Amino acid sequence: MDQLRRFTESDAKGKLEKIRLCLIKKLLPDLEVRRKYHEEFASSTSFHGVHNIVHTQSKARRALWLLIVTGCLAIVIWQICGRFIYYFSWPTTTTVVVQYVENVKFPAVTFCNLNRFQAHAVSNLKVIFLIWNIVSAILQKFAMENKHSQELNDFLLGNQNFSIKDFTRKNGFYLNSSTLLECDFFGKPCYPQDFEQIFTEYGNCFTFNHNDLSARRVTLSGRGLHLLFDVQQDKFTDEPTLGYTDAGITFVIHSPQELPRFDGLGLLTPVGTHAQVAIRQLKSIIQEYPWGECKPDIKLQYHKIYSTNGCLLECKARYIQDWCGCLPFVLPGNGTECDLLKFYKCVYPAVYDIEVKGLCTIGTHNSTCPAPCEETDYPTTVTYSNFGGEKAIKYFSTKLKKSPEYIRTPSLSLNSDPISELLADVGGQLGLFCGASMITIIELLEYIFTNFCWMCIFLLLKAPDMPQWNNPCQKQPIHKEKKRRIQEC
Repeated sequence: MDQLRRFTESDAKGKLEKIRLCLIKKLLPDLEVRRKYHEEFASSTSFHGVHNIVHTQSKARRALWLLIVTGCLAIVIWQICGRFIYYFSWPTTTTVVVQYVENVKFPAVTFCNLNRFQAHAVSNLKVIFLIWNIVSAILQKFAMENKHSQELNDFLLGNQNFSIKDFTRKNGFYLNSSTLLECDFFGKPCYPQDFEQIFTEYGNCFTFNHNDLSARRVTLSGRGLHLLFDVQQDKFTDEPTLGYTDAGITFVIHSPQELPRFDGLGLLTPVGTHAQVAIRQLKSIIQEYPWGECKPDIKLQYHKIYSTNGCLLECKARYIQDWCGCLPFVLPGNGTECDLLKFYKCVYPAVYDIEVKGLCTIGTHNSTCPAPCEETDYPTTVTYSNFGGEKAIKYFSTKLKKSPEYIRTPSLSLNSDPISELLADVGGQLGLFCGASMITIIELLEYIFTNFCWMCIFLLLKAPDMPQWNNPCQKQPIHKEKKRRIQEC
């Protein structure tokens, strides 16, 4: 066995020696051949300036050209790195197209009374305002002061079956012939039944053209929607100690297929004024990641179209339903409605937890609710004037059977009228600073690969000499042994 093993090792070492001698003979040129190869490359390469370094006899001129070529290489590397960084930052181009069209879809208009509740219903029940703030905290940020905690606890313990939803629907702002004095849509009368009731942070609110039910298409010119309200300031109130001191109407103009969002976006019209609102339609198309922040595959469960506001409400609804086992009536969904005690003990802390931990985020592509891929906004321009001259005051006083002083104070009127670019950049920088092209790059790659192969062979031959072993030719002179092996190779 030992003889067989020694014979096998001897045979393997003999083969390695043959390979080594073959590399010396055929693959590794001598120093003179390699020097000529380098000179030929420098003379024939299309990389401008290199031949001036090699064939110039003057040392000063050679140093100058070496400095020029090195400087150009440094500049081109800097420029190419910049182009790669710019390309992988996924730049986008914003295109603004202004289109003049004859007919557009009329938006939805949602309005609310700034005074949420009827005065007679809350005269002895101030805690209602605190309860409603807990409910509306789901839609807007609100911090409850600790000084009200005991008052709330006492009320909740004694009124566990109290429904803030039913109370608000019954005792909040209402829309009928006494509050909606006039309604005109492009010359045609409209009525309270043309409005849809909806809950917002302002309590009972009403939307005209809700969900685009009638698919109203209108011309760009005209009076649009004309509304005349009586906010009945003597019958409705809010709580000044909580910071609610205004009187009038707040409204927001939005897409018929989206929910209204008042937080920071609502427009205010005080009593005794005439507000003229000019509307423009702005449609934005946002690219998907990495050029933009939209994700086209996201769908909402309870909304026809995707919007960040609708997504945010559904996100809050899921978390609250998981934590509290119920669903607030101001959020979309089909879960069991939360009673008042759960609102205070569970829902309100859950909303605070969602805000603090960032469980429902908006904006970026990796957030819970990224930007929509298509969005329609309605930028507005609002102008105000005092409501009614003397003749108008007398006209409405006779029509409504109210005193002129009453007409002046609480009424208000509202009228809504690719990769190829990166290659071109890189090629331009190479051609400008080095006179190089794709052929030059191939030449450089060939030159680098050839020298790399030579370096590998040189390092292989630098290894320690292989030990000699017994073989039939061992007793012959050394120079004859090498000559015979070279011939065999």
